[in-house]
Amino acid sequence: MVNTRSLVAPSTNPLLEKALRDKLQRRNEAGGSLGELEPLAIRLGLMQNTLKPRFRQPQLLVCAADHGLAVDGLEPADPRQTCDSVAMLLDNQLPLTVFARTQGMSVQVVDCGTATEMPSHERLLVRKIAHGTRNARATAAMTVAQAHAAMRAGMEIADQLEGNVTVMAGVGMGSHESAALVLSRLTDCAVRDLVMSSTEMDTDRLAHLLVILQGAQGRHRDIVEPIEVLAAFGGFEIAVMVGVMLMAASKRHLLMIDGVPACAALMVAARIAPPVTDYSVFCRSHTHLGLDQALNLFRASALLELGMDSTDGTGATLAWPLVRSAAALLTEVAEGEDGGSSRPTPLMDAPEAITLPAGANTPPSSSGI
Repeated sequence: MVNTRSLVAPSTNPLLEKALRDKLQRRNEAGGSLGELEPLAIRLGLMQNTLKPRFRQPQLLVCAADHGLAVDGLEPADPRQTCDSVAMLLDNQLPLTVFARTQGMSVQVVDCGTATEMPSHERLLVRKIAHGTRNARATAAMTVAQAHAAMRAGMEIADQLEGNVTVMAGVGMGSHESAALVLSRLTDCAVRDLVMSSTEMDTDRLAHLLVILQGAQGRHRDIVEPIEVLAAFGGFEIAVMVGVMLMAASKRHLLMIDGVPACAALMVAARIAPPVTDYSVFCRSHTHLGLDQALNLFRASALLELGMDSTDGTGATLAWPLVRSAAALLTEVAEGEDGGSSRPTPLMDAPEAITLPAGANTPPSSSGI
């Protein structure tokens, strides 16, 4: 069972926030305002509870799994099988890995539940819960015990990461649709708004997709508790990401959320420990309208809007320099400037970690970055 006591502390610290704003204001007097980079810098300082946030060894985790819903003919925009996407990631055949390498970001793929056995690879973590989930339209995608097992696997992965920055992305046949079902149930957002890719989306395809998803919703109409919702709709990669997020946030690490599956994982994690959103920034790798809606659920926007249509995680690799630059506003000392302390005076630590039962339905919040 996942510990029902939240170890994630809110990042709120009024004294530190004032000190961070004052520090940036002094920088502005010399070099001018840097716009949206400044509130991001403040958030980074609050995450680490310091006037000098520093990041090390950024890690991109791409969590992969197959979904039973795919047997109903979802006709995804990306026709690649999950195993093919994983192989391309491991063989550095996608822009995501090229950009990550350029930015000094390590990439690991986590096999959370692909339908096939993947060949061993130094960058492949095998944490397979099962060979894909079951069809949520016919039964629960996974058992609650499997959901807990996947979350524990994610916690163990995050506990062993050496860096303090984790990018989260999910891939798999049916991953977006399962994520849409989770988000829809936990927020009362219409599932249509989460799966409609564009205003030009083929109406027959959309109608077919909604028949499948509404069938799954009807099958599990009475399920509302977060982990039970996760078990009902899937998938294994979302559950693993939930565990990673909870553990990383408990260590005050930065989470970069890229894509609808990662948003679904964050929503579940936020129902367990609402302050997890304090440690999250949002990225995007494609222009899907459903992702717009998912970001709106967190009252957030992506760090970069580049109009891409790429694998989830790609946008985060390109946004990473913005995060480093925001931290540098506070950490790097200009010529002739006093380096100053890492803490405001008098010292006021962040509030103690709160404790909440698993399944608490406090809505997540975000500053919009």
